[in-house]
Amino acid sequence: MPESMQNWKRTVYCGDLNKDNISETVVLTGWVDTRRDHGGLIFIDLRDRTGIVQVVISPDTVPEAFSKAEGVRSEYVLAVTGNVGKRPEGSENPNINTGDVEIITSELKVLNRAKTTPISIEDNINADENIRLRYRYLDLRRPEMQKNLMLRHRASKIIRDFLDVNNFLEIETPMLTRSTPEGARDYLVPSRLHTGNFYALPQSPQIFKQLLMVSGVDRYFQIVRCFRDEDLRSDRQPEFTQVDLEMSFVDEDDIMSLMEKMIARLCSETIDVQVDQPFQRLSYYEAMERYGSDKPDTRFGMELVDIGDIAEKCEFKVFNSVTSGGGKVKGIKAPGCASFSRKEIDDLTEFAAIYKARGLAYFIVTESGVKSPIAKFFKEDEINILLERFEAGPGDLLLFVADKPKIVYSALGALRLHLAEMLDLIPYNKYNFLWVSDFPLLEYDEEERRWVAMHHPFTSPREEDIELLESDPGKVRARAYDLVFNGVEAGGGSVRIHNRDVQEKMFSAIGLSEEEAREKFGFMLDAFDYGTPPHGGIAFGLDRLLMLLAGKKTIRDVIPFPKTQSGTDLMMSSPGSVDPAQLQELHIKIAGKNSKNKTRV
Repeated sequence: MPESMQNWKRTVYCGDLNKDNISETVVLTGWVDTRRDHGGLIFIDLRDRTGIVQVVISPDTVPEAFSKAEGVRSEYVLAVTGNVGKRPEGSENPNINTGDVEIITSELKVLNRAKTTPISIEDNINADENIRLRYRYLDLRRPEMQKNLMLRHRASKIIRDFLDVNNFLEIETPMLTRSTPEGARDYLVPSRLHTGNFYALPQSPQIFKQLLMVSGVDRYFQIVRCFRDEDLRSDRQPEFTQVDLEMSFVDEDDIMSLMEKMIARLCSETIDVQVDQPFQRLSYYEAMERYGSDKPDTRFGMELVDIGDIAEKCEFKVFNSVTSGGGKVKGIKAPGCASFSRKEIDDLTEFAAIYKARGLAYFIVTESGVKSPIAKFFKEDEINILLERFEAGPGDLLLFVADKPKIVYSALGALRLHLAEMLDLIPYNKYNFLWVSDFPLLEYDEEERRWVAMHHPFTSPREEDIELLESDPGKVRARAYDLVFNGVEAGGGSVRIHNRDVQEKMFSAIGLSEEEAREKFGFMLDAFDYGTPPHGGIAFGLDRLLMLLAGKKTIRDVIPFPKTQSGTDLMMSSPGSVDPAQLQELHIKIAGKNSKNKTRV
């Protein structure tokens, strides 16, 4: 049984000890990282969340403590009293902050024992992620995970302090709200008191923060949990954290300028990186044309090059038919890849096919000209123009996609990133921020056969485009902006609609009848009748920001207790079944397997 913890109170953290503490008597508590028995002495590396310090136990001076130390194993919980001493010359450890000092033990208490852990409590482990998530409380003991938790705390505090100084009020909004069409599926919560009715967990506080602007709160923020029942990937979770904010009497420039200062401070005070301001700005159209993506990674080049004019004149019928049908022909230069084998080029073609490209044409650039099955369809001057436009030379490989614009952007944008990783072109110690703006307000959903909001239905159209909402919705531009951080959308926002007439036109454009708009958003339309100020805001994915700042590949590494990519919690075994009595109380019956587990109310 563990010994009593009475009178064992830590006086200092392990990682805080240094030469200034020499000769002090301290009490340390923590976990055994390693234990080394050198015959006459036992050395224990004691670990807490701040770091490690070496503890020395001698059988001559503290025989009782030495006897206890002989039975100590990794991850035992100890309390150690001792004097801080200087390590003997030559035994210093420059790899840890406390490498110049050690603790000469006077007392040792075993507060709890530990079984052998299913994962190693150290950095850079090669453990299956499912095992890490099953034993998350052990995974979080690892130093790199402790650093991620501290980064999360530090980042949240910096953001709060910055917004506080800039006159924002932190205001909570409801977790149980109404299901509204905002893009993703809602998580629904059945109401016991209102049979057959459901609350929805918020996908974001969007409606509430706009209503706070109507309420006269001119600057609001919240570090808030949000919920979306959508397909998952490395940078998505069913529950996640947003830095959510809204301002009145502002335009796009006001919001972006202030947010640049906040992000710059965040980078400076968390990872000691100074970022240039103002951030680069690209229109949605320019981002798609140059990078094939509305969240481009600008840490490297390899931009898309348009060859539509040449494709239109050349004798290659595949290119001709695409340009005559309103499509695009664009390409990228893969530097130094002329040596790629036919199989390697075929692999790239298969990769592009994932994004619905029907083929991948290519030119291999050599000292004597270009080699390609399609080279015979191009005149010499056309080839020379192509090489000049791509700034291509011997050793380069040019890759082309011809198709509908959406497919060309998607395939070449993905291929650009794929090749950059293959060729090691991405400088991972670089931090690039840019704003992408002037998005289309609406996009056409082929399955639903209607226009849908590209961001959300409360985004304001450009004033000069409002009249197009009824006549040509696809040409309407949004007063929206996304912050892109190293090719990842870190945040997005917009200037909002604050006029009832415009909001009703927007609802009509996305296919909501007057009755449906009134039923779903009547409270908001009513609010707009009582003096709504112009307003706008933005929301940052805190988990994504932290993932990028910490240099991780998945947000699961910066969330204390995340779900798997399939949305399950392996540690808690959730989602799980509930007691039939609970379902009965909620008037819910689970249908049989043949009905795909649908819930009947």
